[in-house]
Amino acid sequence: MHKTDNMSTEDAHVAPIDRPGTRAAFTRVKLFVALYGALSVLVLLANGAIATTGHGNEVSTFMWTRSSIIVASAVLIYWLAVRASRGLRSAYARVRILSIILPVAIVAVDLIPGVCPLWFSLAQVVCALALAPVAFIINGRRLRAVFAPR
Repeated sequence: MHKTDNMSTEDAHVAPIDRPGTRAAFTRVKLFVALYGALSVLVLLANGAIATTGHGNEVSTFMWTRSSIIVASAVLIYWLAVRASRGLRSAYARVRILSIILPVAIVAVDLIPGVCPLWFSLAQVVCALALAPVAFIINGRRLRAVFAPR
């Protein structure tokens, strides 16, 4: 692709993504990210349900903050995955990084004894497990080849 005066610098970093296998891979990525987001919202709603049933002392500020950040991360990763599916290399790189770091970070924090109740830790691990397949798909040979430097 030749850069013209009418193209933005962002357009110069767009990869060819029209192959059916590439589209299918991005569909799977977006589905797993959506699952991660849906599970994250359920954890946030569980915090609210527990807090409103009179057991509010079981839901700490840390849990509210962490749940909110994880929901926000799901929205961000989904947005980046959509942009990557349109060929934007920088979005692809960010999804690659986040899909590796976030599941590890989520589980690592859950391994710290006494930080949060067992139910919350298990729910967060389930969220992390929903995001983990994204790391394998996005870092797979097919998508790496599409976004390889030219």
